[in-house]
Amino acid sequence: MSFPWAKTYNPQHPFTKWMDERLPVPRLVYNAVGSGYPVPRNLNYWWNFGFMALTCLALQIVTGIILAMHYAANAGVAFDSVEHIMRDVNWGWMLRYAHANGASAFFIVIYIHIFRGFYYGSYKAPREMVWLLGVVIFLLMMATAFMGYVLPWGQMSFWGAKVITGLFGAIPLVGEPIQQWLLGGFAPDNAALNRFFSLHYLLPFVIVGVVVLHIWALHIPGSSNPTGVEVKSESDTVPFYPFFIAKDGWTLGAFLFLYTALVFFAPNMLGHPDNYIPANPMSTPAHIVPEWYFWPFYAILRAFTFDFFIVPAKLMGVLAMFGAILVWFFLPWLDKSPVRSGNYRPLYRKFFWFGLIPAMAALFYLGGAAAAEPYVMLSQIAAFYYFAHFLIIVPIVSSIERPEPLPFSITEAVLGHDEKPASAPAA
Repeated sequence: MSFPWAKTYNPQHPFTKWMDERLPVPRLVYNAVGSGYPVPRNLNYWWNFGFMALTCLALQIVTGIILAMHYAANAGVAFDSVEHIMRDVNWGWMLRYAHANGASAFFIVIYIHIFRGFYYGSYKAPREMVWLLGVVIFLLMMATAFMGYVLPWGQMSFWGAKVITGLFGAIPLVGEPIQQWLLGGFAPDNAALNRFFSLHYLLPFVIVGVVVLHIWALHIPGSSNPTGVEVKSESDTVPFYPFFIAKDGWTLGAFLFLYTALVFFAPNMLGHPDNYIPANPMSTPAHIVPEWYFWPFYAILRAFTFDFFIVPAKLMGVLAMFGAILVWFFLPWLDKSPVRSGNYRPLYRKFFWFGLIPAMAALFYLGGAAAAEPYVMLSQIAAFYYFAHFLIIVPIVSSIERPEPLPFSITEAVLGHDEKPASAPAA
């Protein structure tokens, strides 16, 4: 979106003028995150998680590059190389814990960012492309995180790789060739470890590219806001710098405080103890689970325990697991409500807070629970509601609900509406 009142970059120093004529990087930064980028003045703290996600991505890339200098992608020595990093490399333990827990922090931030988008309708026109690119980023994150979990080559790494890649074998005709292509053989071994390491190193840079597109797409219509009302005048906006840089800055400080507390005082809290046991193909762990951020989709996978006509239960589970994310791609067209924000959609708000959020919380818990009753039955109920929310409830609610009145403008939502005009100043 073009803002005619946005400040323009006007270099004063001879060097900055020369630079602007030949490589206008300062102008690009100024227009992207500086005073040249006006944003809605009513953004609340839920909008700070995008900046936190960018910080997490930077932390993961920096720590990952340093760890890759000391890691050996060979099934015979991979586990020992991780122990070497932990014990012999200067500050290696901190880098490894920062990277491992950084993945968890990244997913916490992204999940909040996504569910903020669900509630405030950030996927609606004209921001469909922003949303679609965001879902692509999430899929790339999941692939990167899965391959990274395999690299320590502990028990859970090995068996997690075996179970997850084995899911592709459920696909008729092409499943087993795809599985063998992914692994470079018939089981996780040296070839698989080399491939996963290469892709784990490459994909973060692919994510950076998609993030650039994501931010570019965001700057075309401008940021959304809690009211869902579009910017109408200069009074509806404030410059990104210094106002929202400061707002993002102190919440980023609070986030980094919690993140470093996790790294230094509870670095193994979110991991699995079996991954400190070297991979053993002859010893199956009693309870194979992926990392916690995969649990909702793992619970959906395990919820299918019976065949559906000629479709095997395993294939149904695989399709449902991928479909649980792919359904987000269609959300801009499933939700037909002209009102974006859940703050002004009373019926949608109830289904969100008392339906989707409890269902997702249940799936998080059930994905890490044992594959036994009553957890399987509860997974089936939660998975049914999850899909019903997006495919049935959202389209119906968006067609029948009566939204509450919207404010005339963002300024009115912030400052309130005057019932009568202000008095004329005294002469």
